[in-house]
Amino acid sequence: MTSTPDKAVDHARTALPRYGQMLGPEAQGILVLDEFIIDPAAARKDQHRFRDGMAAVARTVRRIAALRVVIALVAIGNLPLFLLSSGWWIYGVSLTLVVAVHTAVTLLNRHEPRLKQRSALELHMHRERSANYRQLRDAVKYMIDTPSRMNEHLYLELLAVKRVALNLAHGTVALLDTSDESAWKVRIVRELPAS
Repeated sequence: MTSTPDKAVDHARTALPRYGQMLGPEAQGILVLDEFIIDPAAARKDQHRFRDGMAAVARTVRRIAALRVVIALVAIGNLPLFLLSSGWWIYGVSLTLVVAVHTAVTLLNRHEPRLKQRSALELHMHRERSANYRQLRDAVKYMIDTPSRMNEHLYLELLAVKRVALNLAHGTVALLDTSDESAWKVRIVRELPAS
């Protein structure tokens, strides 16, 4: 029993691996790198968690910078106070300010890595708890070793735009199909240059 050519072509198409599968000729040389389903409800929660996590990291960095500015202003303000005043009491005030600035700088230098690490760890925990994010990270295989914020921005852009996310640095395009409200389909594609 022989199979018709159409059936043989269909069988060959289904036998191809999903990773690296070519779309039809009408796609103009678009290569499908991967395709997977994400949970819309979890994606909506992730969007807020990731944004809150990145905002917390930025807020920590801003607070540390503000503390450094305050310490610098106190240190600079001590000099004219010392030079323009007379009397023994000013030596006590200046000495107290110098000790306070030194103590503040020491404490800030000691706790700064811990504060930054705590914020970064919270963001990392959000990443690892998110099954959708891990799927996207694994789908974009050649971006795993790059800074994690590139993956985050790609993921957040995908959720915010609700259609397409683009990472120009790696030529990655993530297409989001939201036609099915119970399961969103993500397709990672790359355009092949015309020969």
